[in-house]
Amino acid sequence: MMHGPASPSVFGFLPDRLERIGAFIQSTYLDSGRMPFGSLLIGRGDEIAYRWTSGTSEDAIFRIASMTKPITSIAFMQLVEQGKAALSDPVAKYLPEFANMGVFVAGGGNIPFYTRPPVQPMRIIDLLRHTSGLTYSFQERTAVDAAYRSSDIESWNKFDSDSFIAGLAKIPLQFDPGSSWNYSVSTDVLGVIVERISGQRLGDYFAEHIFAPLGMTDTSFQVEASKASRLTASFAFHPTDKMIPNDPGGADSAWAKGFKIHSGGGGLSSTVADYHLFCRMLLNGGALDGAQIISPKILELMTANHLPGGGDLTQHSTALFSEAENAGIGFGLGFAVNIDPAATMIPGSQGEFSWGGMYSTTFFVDPQEDICMIFMTQLMPSMTYPIRREIRTMLYAALAA
Repeated sequence: MMHGPASPSVFGFLPDRLERIGAFIQSTYLDSGRMPFGSLLIGRGDEIAYRWTSGTSEDAIFRIASMTKPITSIAFMQLVEQGKAALSDPVAKYLPEFANMGVFVAGGGNIPFYTRPPVQPMRIIDLLRHTSGLTYSFQERTAVDAAYRSSDIESWNKFDSDSFIAGLAKIPLQFDPGSSWNYSVSTDVLGVIVERISGQRLGDYFAEHIFAPLGMTDTSFQVEASKASRLTASFAFHPTDKMIPNDPGGADSAWAKGFKIHSGGGGLSSTVADYHLFCRMLLNGGALDGAQIISPKILELMTANHLPGGGDLTQHSTALFSEAENAGIGFGLGFAVNIDPAATMIPGSQGEFSWGGMYSTTFFVDPQEDICMIFMTQLMPSMTYPIRREIRTMLYAALAA
């Protein structure tokens, strides 16, 4: 079990209160067999205020799943900065396959779909804020997400970028783009658009324009053989056994073997230290150590609430599942945004932004307090335990007056 640094009080935290966070995770989740391991970093400014790791190495590589989404969103907004795309552009401008997608009316299963034209076209902003009308197979609410399941459209081994888009175009939209919020494959679609505009595979684009400038040397869509020993195993919740193996660690992992598609919605693996570099860049207005990844004004736009008509996810979400609690939380361009801390019923700051992944990984960035937090483990699904709420509450409780 690793701790550090020695005196976080210099960063405005009470050391004994920080120490109890790791002790709490250890006793509640690790010692009880509910989670396999954990790794936590709390940063303030560019410094590490608290570091705790138990059950794995400090340089362990984790599947970060949907924590890929903010990276894909930043990548796309870099193209917007260069005038190569605009948020108001129709998606079909870049993906002509989407030109004739209709909105679900009836059908599904053995009955052909009956659709109608959308009231307005799907725009790029709809992909970034999950108002596209697309869905996820695991939402399990409608005939549309059932079609995602039967077509296995989200398989990273069955489809490449082009066949994924072609297959998706055959399934109706769940609702009119821009009319509702639904957690979906939108960011995967955005990743394909990054590929088409840049002419690079998504991982190559990330490596050149985000990872190399930030020094993120351990973040990729495929863990290279020399690093495979650092790749942890992953687990799934089980009601009686607490957790069961999901994907092995090391060279036998699917993440070591690689996938047919680079999933902009969830395919990356990374380390706590690498993601901390990404969070420091976000805290510093889009720059880190002389590398300007994104401009301050673009980042400001991305971390504003873009839900149609304002309000929080309780008013707009039709999703059965997402990586966010809904009350007091809006959604920006790739991030959940805290718009009303009181409504969330946990301590926090207005303007703080965050996201997580299905293996119970999570991060948040609080510009108001100059704080970031990254927590990694490997247990799916992410809503199994309230650990994100608990860490956030204990972190803010550790702030000194």
